[in-house]
Amino acid sequence: MAGEPQADCVFCKIVSGDIPATVVRRTDRTLTFRDINPQAPTHLLVIPRVHHPDAAALAAAEPDIAAELLVEAGAAAGDDGLESYRLIFNTGADAGQTVFHAHVHVLGGKPLTEGLV
Repeated sequence: MAGEPQADCVFCKIVSGDIPATVVRRTDRTLTFRDINPQAPTHLLVIPRVHHPDAAALAAAEPDIAAELLVEAGAAAGDDGLESYRLIFNTGADAGQTVFHAHVHVLGGKPLTEGLV
């Protein structure tokens, strides 16, 4: 069920403290931590503390939290000294989503001129 923690969700387990993560920012509604498989020198994940399977579901159910993810992504990028960065929401398996808990990737620290635009 959306909004409720899911027992099989790795990000819900990070929110609850059952799985450790390198947390760099936290608010009442979001958590930001370093990706364990970084694709750039800075690779952060910003997640809502409540479970929604993807960004579309989060935006439909709780648009204020979806907006807060973007604010936190920018703040976390700034905290890491980034002036330029890429934000990525993958929604659905065919788009590359592998953890089905809404999240935004913050990538930076090198030129990101290749790949999808």
